[in-house]
Order: sequence, then C-alpha cells, then structure tokens
Amino acid sequence: MDELNGRMIACQILVAGLIARVANQQADPVRFLTDFRDEIRAVVKGVNIAGLEDTERVRRAAMVTVDELFSLMKPPSEPDPEETREET
Repeated sequence: MDELNGRMIACQILVAGLIARVANQQADPVRFLTDFRDEIRAVVKGVNIAGLEDTERVRRAAMVTVDELFSLMKPPSEPDPEETREET
C-alpha cells in the first residue's frame, strides 16, 4: 500500500509540474490555471463511479485532491453552494 501511495504522490507531482509549465507559457497563467481547474472539477463531478455504496464520499475526496493539486499554483477553489448543501 505504501508503494501505491508513493506512486500516486509521484504522479500528482508530475502532473502539477506539467500543468505549471504549460501555464507559464500562457499570456495569462492564472486564468489558464483557473479554467483548467474548473474543467477538471467538472470532470470529477460528471464521472460515473460504479461499484461503491458511497460514491459521494469518493467524489468529495477527488475534489479535495484536485484542490490540493492546484494549491501550490493558486488558492484553493471555493466550494460550490450545491456541494455545501449536500453535506449538511
């Protein structure tokens, strides 16, 4: 399990580096990061998660991972009102 976690962290670092490199080549890097993060969050919201009883818990964990991935490049996104309403 530790090996899998290490590989996942390595993949996250690699992806973050690639995103940062592409963003630095854009005229407006912050706008690029914001748009890209929003696209990734939309994918996480729409992906079909099958075979689990609590798919929303998995989806929330994925959203946290997306925010962590972008946290070094820009501030974390604000939670959507819909997400906040579902948790309460």
